[in-house]
Amino acid sequence: MKKIIGVFVCVLAVGACATQPDKIASAYVSPLQYKDYDCDQISMELARVNSRVNALHTSLKKTADDDAGQMAVGLILLWPTLFFLEGSDGPEAQEYARLKGEKDALDVAAVQKKCMINSVQQTTEGVNGG
Repeated sequence: MKKIIGVFVCVLAVGACATQPDKIASAYVSPLQYKDYDCDQISMELARVNSRVNALHTSLKKTADDDAGQMAVGLILLWPTLFFLEGSDGPEAQEYARLKGEKDALDVAAVQKKCMINSVQQTTEGVNGG
């Protein structure tokens, strides 16, 4: 019985941990929503998205790191504390995935319109040997 409870606690604890932001996949966002944007509008929207992505990355990383620390302490000292992990991926992680998708869509739109935007230049320079 103790083994079953131990396994249950470990599964519950692992499932409750927040995901590191680098492991959150981009949600698909169609570049068609930016088809009527000019290069300046794409650049401004990309700056807005990048700003929010950076803020969310910091917040999500802190949450994931805190959960990992609590997990380590909980496994070593007091396993009941694992029930109080802040845990799992919430609305911030969903917004982060969507914004990463928007950034990808903006990059595609910028390439299609041949805009000279820094993040796009770096991507195309790497492809063109740059």
